[in-house]
Order: sequence, then C-alpha cells, then structure tokens
Amino acid sequence: MRELSELFKALGDETRLAIMALLLEHGELCVCDIEQALGATQSKTSRHLRYLLHAGLVQDRREGVWVHYSLPKQTDDARRAIRRALKAVLTPELTDKLNARFNKLCCVDGVCQPASVRAKADAAE
Repeated sequence: MRELSELFKALGDETRLAIMALLLEHGELCVCDIEQALGATQSKTSRHLRYLLHAGLVQDRREGVWVHYSLPKQTDDARRAIRRALKAVLTPELTDKLNARFNKLCCVDGVCQPASVRAKADAAE
C-alpha cells in the first residue's frame, strides 16, 4: 500500500501532471524542453522530475550535458494502469495550451526536436 500511496502522491501536483502529459504526448524530452513548455525554472522542473523518477514514473538518460526524460518501457502493473488512466483523462481540452506552448518553443518547421539537437544545429551554423 505504501508504494501505491507514493505513486499517487507523485501525481498529486499540477506541474508533475503536466510533465506526464508532455511525455505521454511527445515521448522523450530534454529537461530544458520541459522547462520551456512549463514556463518553469530549471530547479523547479528538476525537482519535479526527480520526484517522478523516484516514483518510477519516468526514466532519465544522459547525453553529454543533456538529460532526457521519458516514460519507462518496462514497468509494473500499477504503473501501466496509471499510464493508461492518464492517457484517458489528460484530454486535449486539458493539454492543448501546454502542447501549443511546447510546439511553439521546441519545434522547428513543425518538427519537434530536442534542445540538444537544436543546439548542435545552431553550433554548426
């Protein structure tokens, strides 16, 4: 019961729900893309991502100085059920503004690219 309680605590925050919505919609994202979409500071975003990471709801991957977050591919029944429930309840009406902000700030010519890819392209120019 305690582990299940911790899972629901992790989801009991609007910012963390927004992060989950972004990851459900866009897949793996760099922490700075999540920051921009949320309009939050790096420290606030990282704190919420760590909370989700410790709850086993997200996983991270380092690429040089970049940290990317995604939903774990391998997970238990409770986390799979929570993911299905989030997909059902995080409707476009709830996430349209968030996704529009993400698309405006994190996409190039309509194609979403992680900040690490955009930075490499900018450096090459």
